[in-house]
This record gives sequence, structure tokens and C-alpha cells, in this order.
Amino acid sequence: MSTLYRNYRPKNFTELVGQNHIKTTLQYEIELDRMAHSYLFCGPRGIGKTTIARVFAKAVNCINRKKGEHEPCEKCNACLEIAKNKSLDIIEIDAASHTGVDNVRENIIAAARVVPNSLKYKIFIIDEVHMLSISAFNALLKILEEPPENVIFILCTTEAHKIPDTIISRCQRFDFRKISVSDIVKKLSYISSEEEIEVDSKILESIARQSEGHMRDAESILGQVIAIGGKKITEKEADLVIPRSNLIEVVSLIELLSNKNAQASIEFVNKLVNDGVNLKKFLEDLIEILRKIMLIKVNPVLGDKLGIEYGEHLEIQINKIANKFEIKNIISFLNKFIKIKNEIKNSFIIQLPIEIAIVELCNAQEINKTITPIQTQTQPITVPNQQINPTQTNNKVINLSIDQIKLKWNEILIKIKKYNHSLSFILRACEPKEINNNTLTVVFKYKFHKERIEEQNIRSVIEKVLLEVYKQKIFITGAIDEKLDLVNNNIVQNKNTEISEEDLKNNKEDDNIADKVIKNFGGKIIS
Repeated sequence: MSTLYRNYRPKNFTELVGQNHIKTTLQYEIELDRMAHSYLFCGPRGIGKTTIARVFAKAVNCINRKKGEHEPCEKCNACLEIAKNKSLDIIEIDAASHTGVDNVRENIIAAARVVPNSLKYKIFIIDEVHMLSISAFNALLKILEEPPENVIFILCTTEAHKIPDTIISRCQRFDFRKISVSDIVKKLSYISSEEEIEVDSKILESIARQSEGHMRDAESILGQVIAIGGKKITEKEADLVIPRSNLIEVVSLIELLSNKNAQASIEFVNKLVNDGVNLKKFLEDLIEILRKIMLIKVNPVLGDKLGIEYGEHLEIQINKIANKFEIKNIISFLNKFIKIKNEIKNSFIIQLPIEIAIVELCNAQEINKTITPIQTQTQPITVPNQQINPTQTNNKVINLSIDQIKLKWNEILIKIKKYNHSLSFILRACEPKEINNNTLTVVFKYKFHKERIEEQNIRSVIEKVLLEVYKQKIFITGAIDEKLDLVNNNIVQNKNTEISEEDLKNNKEDDNIADKVIKNFGGKIIS
């Protein structure tokens, strides 16, 4: 029986999930026919190293692909042979079982000296290459130094530090990253739809978190859940496969603490103990989420860039709770729980150190029990006749203030990822400025960002999410302010973004976070 990760393995660059920094570079090389003769793919297991190697092999050998294109046609003989693993010119070798120098000489060096059988390029995909012996590496080095024409080597490894520097220096190196929760959920949602399986997004997020960034693991877990639950997956079936996560309980405890509810917090912790929850692991998760809240309070950029991603539902809850705290309170929480983390193992009542911490934190003078809600406008906004947008004539004038818009802006950024992940970054590089005549004006520092959100299809996605969050019809428009301070204006950014190469060249070098993210992660704006 075929597994999900085999059935839904990407066939082209479009279907690849994550690794945009790698895809973009390989696509450019293929379009210009300027491929390197050897590549080194480094990164954890199950995140797409071998898959991208196969897609790359198909693309460079596609008969119908024209110069300036990067996608394989998937119809020519070359594409079909490679897809069916029948091509004699695509040679995959598991270095873990072929570690010796003789294997390298016979299976790689000798085969590389023979011209391709039917394809343009003969491609060697060597998995777990770090397992080769020193003598085998020395033999491989010779052919990497003087590679035969029309031969490409792709070395894959999970332990790059074990590969000799002489080998690394002959390769174009790519470091793969773990895949984000939102990207995994998007792929699992697609698979569920194709399999005609009804499954709640919260369950998919639990699977994504459990997989810890490994797509293959996520697809495997989903397959197990489907095998138990059939056509409709409930939390009851999912709990039989997915190990219990403490994250929801952690968020619940933080919310109780934010309200200074010591009694409910202590009862909550004791219930966890009775349920058999590992308190040490619970404290680790608690500290990690408190750290994310601290980063959000310093600047939302840091929370998004450096904090762990937990999925849409938990991210929204965490951002709401963050609004209840001042940063000094979060630091107090972190210091207290970091201190007791090592105390619980020596306590004869294991939960006692946590109970003491709860009492101390809930009775501290500096903890704010609630936050003061932002007052709404008491008078509706009047709309001058000459400024009314024709599309707004059937909508009531809203009474939201710009402060109320900003209060839920992080929720907008989180929810918009499910429609367009790269669009989330664009909105993180702006400041909601004013709302008038049912139209929200957002200010950008760069012109290409403003032009992007004014495209009809992009604007409709944003307005759909605005309606979802604020429960009122809000239109969006952009403006330019070259003096905009992207950091101090509470603007969030995301590293998983594609920005145009031309725009990067035109941007002046400065120290603000937006520029640094763009320069460090690269890419392009895509439709």
C-alpha cells in the first residue's frame, strides 16, 4: 500500500513546500542554463533534500523546457522516465551502505566517465554522503575537481560537519531549514482535500507541531490518523495517534496568571499532576511561550522571527494574552519559572515549587490584572459626498478607531497566511495609519509594497480577512512614507517571504529590520 508522502511527493518546483531561498536560486540557474557541477544539500531529515534533487534532475533534463523556464513539462520521455525511476542516467546511491572506496570507484567514478544513456545530464544523488570513509572521500574528491561534461553531483547529508572541507569547497552548498507550521498545515490540508477527508485545522496544527518541521513525518502521522478515523477525523481519533501536547494547557495557565487568579492556577496545576503530565516538560513549554510573549512585547518582529511558530489558533491566543502584560511582568514570570525548573526534581511534593511561584506572582504589586480597553468612537464618521467610494454605498459607516485596528493587527497577519503566506510579510512592512469612509489606509516605506497590495486579487484577500476579524466591511488602500520607522512603529516581519531581486538592488542600505530581513533571505515578489 502506497503511503501519503509517496503519493504526494512534489513533482515540480511549484509543489515544493518551504525552502524558498533554495528554490529561487536553483530556478534561476536552470533558467539561465548555468548549473553547477556539484551541489551539497545539508539539513535535517524529512524536509525535502532528496525531493528537490529529483525535481532538479527532471527540470535540467526536460526535453520541452525552453531557456528562461525552470519547470519540467512532466510529459516528455525524459520527465516520464525520471518520474517512474526508470532512467539509467539518474543514479541514486545510499552512502550509508556503500561507504568504501571500491564502491565509490565502481558506482560513481566509473559510471560518471560513461556518457549519458538518453538524457542530457547524468545526475548522481548521493544520500547520507557523510557516511563515506576517508579513502572514499579522497576518491570522490578527484572527480569533483575534474568532473566529466554533462555530469552533475548532488550530495545530501544530515551531518555536514562530518564532510571534509575539501569536498565542501568543490560544491555549491545549500542549507535546508525545518518547514514552518503554517506551510505544513497548508500541505496537509491539500492532502486531506484530495483524499476527501474532513479534518479540523486544529488537528492539522497539532500534527504539524508534533512533526517538528519534518514534512515527511507530518504526512506519516496524518496517514495514521486517517487509517483510524476514516472520512471524518475528530479529536478523539487524533488523540490516539498524536501524543498529548501541553501547549494548550500552558496558554490556559498563563491566562489565569495574567488575571492574578492564584486559586484557579494552583487547581489547574494539580489537575495536570493528577492527569500524569510531565511537569518538567510542561515548564519547558511554559518558558518557551513566555519567551515568545517577551519577544512580542519588545517588538513583534522578534516574536515572529525568533519565536517558535505554533499555528494559527495558538498564535492568536498568545498575541491576545501578550496584550495583558507589561514586559516587566513577563520578565518576572520568566525568572521565576526558570529558577524553579531545576527545583521540582528535588521536591518531595513535585508541584510545590510551581504553587509557590504562582502565589508570589499573583500577589506581586506590579502585575496588572486587566488591561484598559481602548474606547471606541462614540460618534460615527461622516462621509463627505465627494469622497464616497461607489463600492461603499451599500455599507454602513463603521465606528472602529485606528487603535482598535492596530490592536488586532497581529491577528490579521496570522490569519492571512492561510490565503497567501508571502502577503503576510508585505503587511508586516507597513503601519495602519487611519480609517475613514470605511477605508483603511496603510503606510509603506517602499513603493513596490504599496503597488503590491493595490493589485485586485491581493486587495480582495486582505479585505476578506479584515471582514473576518473585524466583522465589518473594510476597504484597504496604500500610501508612501519614506521616513517610516519600521521598527518603532510596531511592524512585524516574516523571513519566509519572496521579494523582487530588482527591488533589493534599488533599496538603500540601512540598519532597520525590514532591510536586513530582505537582504538576508532574498527572493522575489510573485503573483
